[in-house]
Amino acid sequence: MSAFRKFLPLFDRVLVRRAALETQTKGGLFIPEKAQSKTNRATVLAVGPGKRNENGKYIPLSVAMGEDVLIPEYGGTKITLQDEEFTLFRDSDFLGKFSPS
Repeated sequence: MSAFRKFLPLFDRVLVRRAALETQTKGGLFIPEKAQSKTNRATVLAVGPGKRNENGKYIPLSVAMGEDVLIPEYGGTKITLQDEEFTLFRDSDFLGKFSPS
């Protein structure tokens, strides 16, 4: 069982896994580790129930499990679950989401 399946974000928080870094160019050249930049694309793995409004009802999140999202370059909370690194964001931190191909 994957580590993130045992983790449930609270409120409007979303657990994501960053996309893998590109280590090779399209032409086949290897990119040195120092020259690799963070990717701003991530996959949603788990979502909280949403934020509550003043009436106590949940406001649904704008993303769902399995969607690919655009995340900010900085921010989020890094967490490690069973030697895997994930990042926790608030729903409002996402910059956009990618439509399925």
